[in-house]
Amino acid sequence: MQPLPVIGLTVGDPCGIGPEIIAKALTVFRPSRHRVSVRVIGSAAGFTPGKLSQRSAAAALAALHESARLLHNGEIQAVVNAPVCKENLARVGFNCPGQTEFYARAGGLADDAVTMTMQSPKLRVALVSTHCSLSAAIKLLTPELIITHAERTLTLLRKIGVARPRLAVCGLNPHAGEGGMFGDEEQKIVLPAVRHLRKKRGATVSGPWPADTVFNAAVAGQFDAVLCLYHDQGLIPFKLLAFAEGVNLTLGLPFWRASPDHGTAAELAGKNLASADSLLAALTLTARLLTK
Repeated sequence: MQPLPVIGLTVGDPCGIGPEIIAKALTVFRPSRHRVSVRVIGSAAGFTPGKLSQRSAAAALAALHESARLLHNGEIQAVVNAPVCKENLARVGFNCPGQTEFYARAGGLADDAVTMTMQSPKLRVALVSTHCSLSAAIKLLTPELIITHAERTLTLLRKIGVARPRLAVCGLNPHAGEGGMFGDEEQKIVLPAVRHLRKKRGATVSGPWPADTVFNAAVAGQFDAVLCLYHDQGLIPFKLLAFAEGVNLTLGLPFWRASPDHGTAAELAGKNLASADSLLAALTLTARLLTK
């Protein structure tokens, strides 16, 4: 028999809710049912819940590096990350904006060579830029970058069973520029990308859409995903609607990588109050993608 593919599950910051939600998720998630196995990477032994420290950050970073080593060696085929604290990690030399970029760099890729997406039954969003300032995100924006992230998103939609994906592309400015009254990025950058993407067979790409209405239309079923031009444009509506069940899924890597859509929640650690729903959804989605 072929060995089952292995999902590496990093504990995140051991003083956050990661160890608790891992324990809860693994009482529900049945690897054999999903035709995978799970390998927990890292340990919470010797750490006090809720007391984030340099030592706990070092443990979280060690788990990330170990997962990258296991991926490189083929000992695991995908990775799911419990939450880390970026500020805490920076204290021990972590120089990546986030775990998304860590895995890009571990694979020899540039930060913008991967696409950050957020998945839930209610809403799917993909981001053209991730962890950078808003001014930097605007400077980075090009038609080519929009096309790259859109194409990855369309590929994912087909992978999860959407036969003819419908992708909405956000505008950058209020009311998508209002015909140039509030900025010309829509005409100069976004619209050329959308026109190129409209030539794709088997998909419908439209935009630029005003960001204050497009998410309502997506939740109503008009679109299968929304491509957002910067981090908060997509994550504010997503986390408002799907915080407890959302999955952060990275596209463009040579393996599947996912995580919950929330942070370490140190204030909840050790109190048995943390929900494992988002981590469970991340495990389930990763297993589905890994075995398709």
